[in-house]
Amino acid sequence: MNKRLIEKRLGGVIYPGLDKDIVSLKTIQKIEPKGDTVRIELTIANESVFESIESQIHDVLKNDFKFIDIAFLANKKPSLNYGNTNKPNNRASYAKYIIAVTSGKGGVGKSTVSVNISVALAQLGYKVGLLDADVYGPNTPRMIGVNDEKLQWNDEDKMIPSENYGIKLMSVGLTTPKSDTPLVWRSSVAVSALIQFLEDVAWGELDFLVIDMPPGTGDIQLTMAQELPISTSVIVTTPQAISTDDVSRAVMMFKEIGVPIGGIVENMSYFIAPDTRARYDIFGSGGGEMIAKRYNVPLLGQIPLTMSIRETSDAGKPAVVTDDETQKSYYRNITQNLLAQMGILWL
Repeated sequence: MNKRLIEKRLGGVIYPGLDKDIVSLKTIQKIEPKGDTVRIELTIANESVFESIESQIHDVLKNDFKFIDIAFLANKKPSLNYGNTNKPNNRASYAKYIIAVTSGKGGVGKSTVSVNISVALAQLGYKVGLLDADVYGPNTPRMIGVNDEKLQWNDEDKMIPSENYGIKLMSVGLTTPKSDTPLVWRSSVAVSALIQFLEDVAWGELDFLVIDMPPGTGDIQLTMAQELPISTSVIVTTPQAISTDDVSRAVMMFKEIGVPIGGIVENMSYFIAPDTRARYDIFGSGGGEMIAKRYNVPLLGQIPLTMSIRETSDAGKPAVVTDDETQKSYYRNITQNLLAQMGILWL
């Protein structure tokens, strides 16, 4: 088998975390077939994905060669020289400000808050990018109505972010073949994909890069703090005691690693019955305010539990764009409060 045919076969080997093959990404440095043996040399930015690529290569060539020698060349590894939380790298120098949105636990509406803050910033005239770093639950494409789009590349071999409602979005949800494709990744592979989303996406110049973090206090939160000079953060909770217990850990993690905390958002604060207008504190009350006082951080706002916010999110129409003025005001006020905390009042 000649080199051209081997290279064609290798076009079916996909780089983990990206919807692109190792041939088009120019990771193959050498192909040397000799009898029943072939040697392939690869230059890969992240050593942690080598095992997956090696396995794929063996699968596509196992019927053609008895011996398959795959070599990993580490001469491009400097791109993964991680910073630290005291002196972070700046892998997003194209963004003036970076806002991290996180939560202590899942299911509290963190992605909904991320999307609506991003769109609210765009409504103020800012250039905004939204990075969906919640790789195991990438919901933002649906929330801004681009869930049917797939990843595209420009002539400079950069990923093209999806756009809607005035914001640019990059999410692993745009890279999977089908919406129900599971992402069975170790944390090192997930981190590698996010570094790619920071460096290899055609973001253009941004005023704000909003990052929708995964819930909890893990590798991705720590890596983002090492690789980005985060300007401020928003921590989302519900009033429920279980949620506030978890969000306390998120607050302490950000305090300990030096990430500025812009404030707390209490989501699903209460429910107003549409027929009687009676108020029900379904998840308890005062949790967000309690956390804010305990850790001396601002309470940016409270968002009630409403059917319309759920419906607009599911329909890909953010509440801050399509809902009534009352619903819009929750996110606009939170965004304006956050900007005030950052010392940014005008364009």
